[in-house]
Amino acid sequence: MSLHDATEPSCEARDDDVAVMIGSKPKDLGGFSVRRVLPSPLRSAVGPFGFFDEMGPADFGPGEGIEVRPHPHIGLATLTYLFEGEIMHRDSLGYAQPIRPGAVNLMTAGRGIVHSERTAPELRETGQRLHGIQTWMALPDALAETDPAFVHHPADTMPVFEENGVRITIVAGEAFGARSPVQTASETLYLDLDMEPGSTTGLPRAAERAVYVATGRARIGSCEIEAGTMAVLAPGAAVLLRAVEASRVIVVGGAPVGERTLWWNFVSADPARIEQAKDDWREGRFPTVEGDDEFIPLPEIRKD
Repeated sequence: MSLHDATEPSCEARDDDVAVMIGSKPKDLGGFSVRRVLPSPLRSAVGPFGFFDEMGPADFGPGEGIEVRPHPHIGLATLTYLFEGEIMHRDSLGYAQPIRPGAVNLMTAGRGIVHSERTAPELRETGQRLHGIQTWMALPDALAETDPAFVHHPADTMPVFEENGVRITIVAGEAFGARSPVQTASETLYLDLDMEPGSTTGLPRAAERAVYVATGRARIGSCEIEAGTMAVLAPGAAVLLRAVEASRVIVVGGAPVGERTLWWNFVSADPARIEQAKDDWREGRFPTVEGDDEFIPLPEIRKD
């Protein structure tokens, strides 16, 4: 599937609050399908977010699970956030960390990191339901070659509050008078909104913002947003979000970091740096993940 197969969903009587609507497309990650939203031919990034996948919802029976073998990254930070299920993260810094609903795994690749994402053996025995969001944030130029790092934030450390039928989790950034403990490399906004039918909430301002409906159906002005769709908001718009039905909505945004090249798992402002990363992975110069000898080979064709 090519990203250029993506089409813009119709939005009748669109008002000035929504700049563009982006539909998700299924992407097979080897027996596990995700909904890929960014990058899109309609919009390459929103703030620092240049990659946005919804994982699942997927039901794994006994003996089944995800097996994303060790693979490299440069020039970005990954943020993994789950609604349901569990993923075991292992990386070349030596971290082995299960991520569970409401927690945040923030992995900064910088000059280079390798990690795997798998289902733990005990969950593979019983099976599980998995659903969540994985995003990549491009690092600003000054931090593109920073040392790699990994930080885990348990769910009970995240600011969560309820207002007018909306349960709000501030995953990253500052909103509604509270700040997430997740430290990002640039100005970032990331909210998880669990909305009752008919509930409404205003959205905090940011240089760029987008709303993604994971489940349910929501409305901004006269524009209805179906599940699996991202609405990129017009700059400066004072937006009121309404849940048409019970909905799970993710809000992302922040300050843009400039033009970037995305090739496979590599992000950089310099195409030559991408070529170096390709050579480094092909020749085995990246660090390894202890206890995990498998790896994903460098793709023969462009995979962005």
